[in-house]
Amino acid sequence: MGTFGCRASELLSYLRSVKPKTVILNGDIIDIWAFKKSYFPKEHMRVVKKLLKWSSKIPVYYLTGNHDDALRRYSPSSLGNLQLMDQLVLDIDGKSHWFFHGDIYDATMKNAKWLAKLGGFGYDVLIRLNHMVNAVLLFFGKPRMSFSKKVKDSIKRAVSFVSDFEQTMADIAIHDGHAVVACGHIHQPRIGTVTTPKGTIRYMNTGDWIENMSALEYNEGEWSLYIHERHARVQTPVANVAEEVLAVP
Repeated sequence: MGTFGCRASELLSYLRSVKPKTVILNGDIIDIWAFKKSYFPKEHMRVVKKLLKWSSKIPVYYLTGNHDDALRRYSPSSLGNLQLMDQLVLDIDGKSHWFFHGDIYDATMKNAKWLAKLGGFGYDVLIRLNHMVNAVLLFFGKPRMSFSKKVKDSIKRAVSFVSDFEQTMADIAIHDGHAVVACGHIHQPRIGTVTTPKGTIRYMNTGDWIENMSALEYNEGEWSLYIHERHARVQTPVANVAEEVLAVP
């Protein structure tokens, strides 16, 4: 939130449609890098109010990401049910789940933060252009398109980066004894299995609410991937029920 590309209206619509028992905000919730006092629309504030309302009744974990890394100086801290953390480990149905944004294992973030911020600026410009193009496409009854997704899918190096990121997260999670790792950062929503020389692990990525409009949901012993534009849960169908755990990017 706090950026032009945020699909706050769609996110708010989704949040109003679910009744979670636990909420995990998996990093980059507020873009402090690009934050301007002059730009924080009402819809963005309504999302914040909805999350705060939840935190008065249920646990809400805010995990820090690279775009809101300024909050790490205050982590860990808590205010009632709202907890600010850098990572979270939960035992869910007897399985250790590691929730973590994942940016500190990105070499660009670690060694060239200025380059990552420059890339973030370029990404925001691309999203603005994409928004205008999509407005024209929708006017003519055509489906939306994602510029950044097409770029990522067409560049071998980007595809390799995603694969390397997943392998790294899987290796660390297996080494630490976790059965499931749920991260964000790379904007690639997915539920799957990653196999490394150290073993096999359930890998999940929350995606984002800029292009993919996705979230992870856990209900009745199964994880599912919600894609808002399709109004569907992928992997394990779940419809209009109270989620035990809700994880959003």
